[in-house]
Amino acid sequence: MTVVGQRQSFYQQISANRRKSIVLVLIVIALMALVGFVIGFFMVGSVGGGYAGIVVATIIAALISLVTYYRGDSLILAASGAREVRPQDAPQLMNVMTELSIAAGIPVPKVYVIDDTAPNAFATGRDPKHASVAITTGLLQKLDREELQGVMGHELSHVRNLDIRFTLLVGALVGSIALLADFFLRFTFWGGGGRRGRDSGGGGGAAILFVIALVLAIVAPFFARMVQLAVSRQREFLADASSVELTRNPYGLERALAKIASDHEVLEVANRATQHLYIVNPIKKFESRASGLMSTHPPLLERVNRLRALSGVAPLDAMSADTLARLG
Repeated sequence: MTVVGQRQSFYQQISANRRKSIVLVLIVIALMALVGFVIGFFMVGSVGGGYAGIVVATIIAALISLVTYYRGDSLILAASGAREVRPQDAPQLMNVMTELSIAAGIPVPKVYVIDDTAPNAFATGRDPKHASVAITTGLLQKLDREELQGVMGHELSHVRNLDIRFTLLVGALVGSIALLADFFLRFTFWGGGGRRGRDSGGGGGAAILFVIALVLAIVAPFFARMVQLAVSRQREFLADASSVELTRNPYGLERALAKIASDHEVLEVANRATQHLYIVNPIKKFESRASGLMSTHPPLLERVNRLRALSGVAPLDAMSADTLARLG
């Protein structure tokens, strides 16, 4: 007998995940400004230098964003070995994409296929008019139509919700923090820090400021990366809920997530730079390249139980939960 749990609207999940994503981005922006200010202040020795550091950090982020904005999707598709699909090559897939794009109110994205038996998919592009969805041949072979709808609804939700642009902003900010930190560390090791200390009298205050700036330069990139991963996980939750909004069917996506995660085929073209794009982490726990990786996706168990909450179905029982926890 099915035990009914507390039903939760997908609108509630969508609103909550958007709020959390915005808060996380504001944290990264504040961290970038802090790093720029502290480094600028240390190098120049005045508050004006700190403000100049913020300006430099902003310029670096803007340049990184421009390059990724216009070239990022083509580079990702090329690196993944994706080829564009003609409508006659995959009629069911194109039919699903068309009907869900109409439901989402966006143009039908370009569709690409990756010749790999491991089931997975990702979306890329800068906006709905310049979007692409790539899926593996394994996904087409191993999912039924209902499950395929769930996955495509998830990827089209990334497009409609502007997740690619959203994560682009976070990536540019995190990259800026890393560049600033690397520059400051090199500047310090080359003797810049020592000269700055002598210029300011070499007092205890200057030494303390130097230590603070040095620690921040080391810790900030790691912390920014942690926030970036948290943003990625929140956008996955958002896309799951948005997929249910489009398909009105949480069961298809739930089954698809379990099938993809439990498949033991290795997606060879995936790497650390692209793993966060896929609907399920393509780098399996049993692979040697998974060693030391931080999670880019929410736990599969939590994703499935959130989908079950949308239909008022009770969370998975202990045995099923343990199985999914090992997969995700």
